Amino acid sequence: MVQYHRYLAPKKGGDFPKDGIFESHGLNLDFSTSSYCKRIRPNSFPFLFLALLCCCFVLAPLFFGSCFTFSLLYSPEAENDSSSMRLSANASSCSSVSNGGIIYCDRSGYRSDICIMRGDIRTHSASSSVFLFNSRRENFEGSKDEAQESQHERIKPYTRKWETSIMNLIDELRLTSRTENLGTDHGCDVQHDVPAVFFSNGGYTGNVYHEFNDGIIPLYITSQHLNKKVVFVVLQYHNWWMLKYKDILSQLSDFPVIDFNRDNRTHCFPEAIVGLGIHDELTVNPVLMEGNKSIVDFRNLLDRSYWPRIKSLIQEEEREAQAKVRERVQEENQWEKPKLVVISRTGSRAITNENLMVKMAEEIGFRVKVLGPDKTTELAKIYKALNESDVMIGVHGAAMTHFLFLRPGSVFIQVVPLGTTWASETYYGEPARKLGLKYIGYEIHPKESSLYQRYQENDPVLTNPRSITKKGWEYTKKIYLDHQNVTLDLTRFQKRLHRAYDYTVSRLNLHSRH
Repeated sequence: MVQYHRYLAPKKGGDFPKDGIFESHGLNLDFSTSSYCKRIRPNSFPFLFLALLCCCFVLAPLFFGSCFTFSLLYSPEAENDSSSMRLSANASSCSSVSNGGIIYCDRSGYRSDICIMRGDIRTHSASSSVFLFNSRRENFEGSKDEAQESQHERIKPYTRKWETSIMNLIDELRLTSRTENLGTDHGCDVQHDVPAVFFSNGGYTGNVYHEFNDGIIPLYITSQHLNKKVVFVVLQYHNWWMLKYKDILSQLSDFPVIDFNRDNRTHCFPEAIVGLGIHDELTVNPVLMEGNKSIVDFRNLLDRSYWPRIKSLIQEEEREAQAKVRERVQEENQWEKPKLVVISRTGSRAITNENLMVKMAEEIGFRVKVLGPDKTTELAKIYKALNESDVMIGVHGAAMTHFLFLRPGSVFIQVVPLGTTWASETYYGEPARKLGLKYIGYEIHPKESSLYQRYQENDPVLTNPRSITKKGWEYTKKIYLDHQNVTLDLTRFQKRLHRAYDYTVSRLNLHSRH
């Protein structure tokens, strides 16, 4: 048996409430009907009073040690939907809580389901199960040997609950509460003393927007309050995903990630969260977070994640610069020029005259860098380039998720092809503003689209894209996403570049004066 985790001390509860209801981070446990006390004759009122005092004071440590420690999820007292991750339940008696474990599930959310477990939790990957074992005395009514299953829950721990076609591809977990005779030994191959968070890496994983929106940010929302004392258990694990996001994961957990499907060992946990909470598109809602954490705090976590690697990259660049004195001098001469990064696309939604646009930006006064990230590009290098830049330009698509790497106050120019206005604003424009960026959306005209060469001038595809996108995702994808490129009207686009340049120079000058 492997045991390498430090002990996670349970939180102490507060005063026992007068009305019998205890609320802790959204968990409502009702002890008003506790059955711990001995049965007293009705006509013995003084003894009844003393017995009640005994229950309240002598047995209080049991209550505080069991019932009051189950607070894995933070949930403020605010009216909102289930994305606030608020779970509540009423316990019929504190004894049932003290002698066994609990499974609570919140299925009211539009985006995701969340279950929380506490007790003797054990994984069984072969049956896609997580068991919660409770003990009973051997003289318990019923068979001495048979295990009794008292609760079954099924959950697909992915944050696109409403999207049936994708959820059909997500592995399902079975959560089962079982009661067995006291002393039954189930065995643990790995004993953990910190909570677990179970989630799936299936679905849209492989698309950088969905990797952040559906995975990394919800994982931050769900686990950051545990202060890295948590183990991540991943269904549909991908090695490339682990390599890509290991820097971020190291800021959220001190422990190795578990590949649920391939790790056949029995892992034992004291508590678990199954599923992830999600607020909105690429957003962290401070109202729903402990300590009012926001998307800016998530951005700060990215800083901490990538700084060690960025530091080594800087050192590499400095060594190269020392070997190329002339290039270094040229860089010093251009030091005051604002930095602009172009996120370049190939295939669909590419800018066909990108080279002319880059030349125009340089003539305006920018120092331009063109990036063409793909699935294998090291994120630390992309982060470094954007973290040092003042302006980012790109065509609507998953790669625009990289705006998260810009510093607040930077400029984000998104080229919006025909038929993508709503998605561009919802998925990137509004979240960018929340991060504190200066967002500029450039909606192209029909003549700037390659579709202008394929359709008649008065075709609704060109004149009324909304009427086409209303027909459904398949039409949007086939017409506007997969078969459309952009040829910028440079005269029009130049105005956006001048706006970005003037804004950036003004901001840099103000920063220099301060």
